[in-house]
Parts: sequence; C-alpha cells; structure tokens
Amino acid sequence: MINVIDLNFLGSPETIAAYLIPTSAGPVLIETGPYSTFPYLKKGVEDLGYSLSDIKHVLITHIHLDHAGAAWAMAELGATVYLHPFGYKHMHDPSKLVESARRIYKEEMDRLWSDIKGIPEDKLRIVAHEEVLTFGDTNIQAWYTPGHAVHHIAWQIGDELIAGDVAGVKIGTGPVVPPCPPPDINIEDWKASISLLQSLSLKKVYLSHFGEISKVEDHWLELEKVLTDWAAWMYPHYKNQTPYAELVPLFQQYVKGQLEAAGVTGLHLTKYDHANPVWMSVTGLLRYWKKKEEREKSIQK
Repeated sequence: MINVIDLNFLGSPETIAAYLIPTSAGPVLIETGPYSTFPYLKKGVEDLGYSLSDIKHVLITHIHLDHAGAAWAMAELGATVYLHPFGYKHMHDPSKLVESARRIYKEEMDRLWSDIKGIPEDKLRIVAHEEVLTFGDTNIQAWYTPGHAVHHIAWQIGDELIAGDVAGVKIGTGPVVPPCPPPDINIEDWKASISLLQSLSLKKVYLSHFGEISKVEDHWLELEKVLTDWAAWMYPHYKNQTPYAELVPLFQQYVKGQLEAAGVTGLHLTKYDHANPVWMSVTGLLRYWKKKEEREKSIQK
C-alpha cells in the first residue's frame, strides 16, 4: 500500500506530497519534501503508526528542494538516502545547490525551504537505471526519467509508480501542467521518459504535486500535449528576445487562462502556483531553447 502524506506546503494542502510504503522490513519513505514542512512529515508518519526513526530507507525522485530538502534530516535519524548518481555530490555537499536556489528565491529562500545540510557519504546510495531494490517483501524498481531534471528517477512498485515531477503537476480535478524550472529542462528527453513510462502499463501514478492518478494513459497524453504547447509558445519570444520583465506576466496570464478554462480558480489556483510557480518555467523554457540552438549549431559545425 502506498500512503500519501500531505506536507501542507505554505499552509496549502494538496501541494507537496511524500509517500510511505510499509514493508516487512519496515517503512520506506519516497520523497521528504523541504525541511520547512518537516513537522508535517513527522506527523504524517506518526499518524500511520510509525516514528521517523523507524524509517531506514529514503528514496528521492530528484534533488530539488521541494522533493529532497529534508533528506539530510532523515539521514541524521539513521536513514540511507537512495538517489541518481548525478545528484550524489549535491546531496553530500549542497553548497552549490543552496547558492543556486538562493539566487532564484532570494529573500524567500528560508521561508520556502528552511535548513539544508549535507549528507555523509555512508548515508547515500546511488541507484542504477532499472535497478530493483528489495526491502523485505517489497521490490521497488528505479527508472531514470530525465526531462524535468537530468537526475530524475521514477520509482515503480508493482503496477504503480511514484513519479516525482516527470509526470507533471495535477491538483484535484485540475489539468496536468509541466513544471519547467531551470537548468535541466529538455523537451525531447522528457517525451522519451513519458514514452518509457507509458510502456510500463501502470494502473496508478502518484505525483509529488499532488496525489493519485488512476486515468494513467489520459494523463500522459495531456502532459505531453501541454509540454509541447508551452515550449511552442515560448519559442518566438526566445527568438525575438522579448524582455524578461515583459515575458513573465505574459506567460503567467497565458497559463492562468488555461487553468481557468479548466475550472481552476481561487484557492485551487493558489495551490497550482505554490506547486509550480509559472515564472520559473519562463526561465527554464528559455534556457531549453538556448541550449537546443547551441547543440544544433555545434552539430552543423
């Protein structure tokens, strides 16, 4: 059984989730959320009949702070953290990760994410693509799924998947949207990852933002459609060098229109903004087109 723990990020339910899986060898945690929501993680684990110190294995989909920002605190309590090799050095020494995040979030950094500390090497465990981890009676398979981040892993348990951000953001009855923050957005890689996950014939997918998806094939199709749409919308602005200060509100209004057309208003709209700040996708998609253009020029040479 996969148990959803609502981390109540910024006081908003259904915004960031962690997942607890009971096994015969003890509970396994997938995602920790940021350290700013650690009290909610603790309460959620205790509500399921465990303590945080019972958790000896923590799997993260990727190292972004809304997914793995509290991994260090779980390691301090004795857990081993399982992750992609590209994320290893940043979890061991998060100084560059913190520096990059602080440039993005500025004075909001501490309020959003709180403390971030390094994890000792003996508490980090690199996982290979397609590797199967066995915890008692439960097997969990790792699928490398780049596109949102180069260091992204989706975790399969039977015919269910805890998908991190490769499966997008969908809150309640709202539409699915792709989180596209810098620096690693790659549309082609993301579509390849979607194709890989489609091939698994999954019955359920669990999102970090937020919760359970049962109409899995419809979800993948909608995600790919919106991902293509957002990238296409951004391209002429990239080519025309639309000033960033003008571009952000233009894209925010475009996405808001899409969400409102799907019935997302009020608090529901706020949850989407907390889970996936649209302004970050402006930076990510502009960077994607720049890197794509550079790659194509390099090939032509």
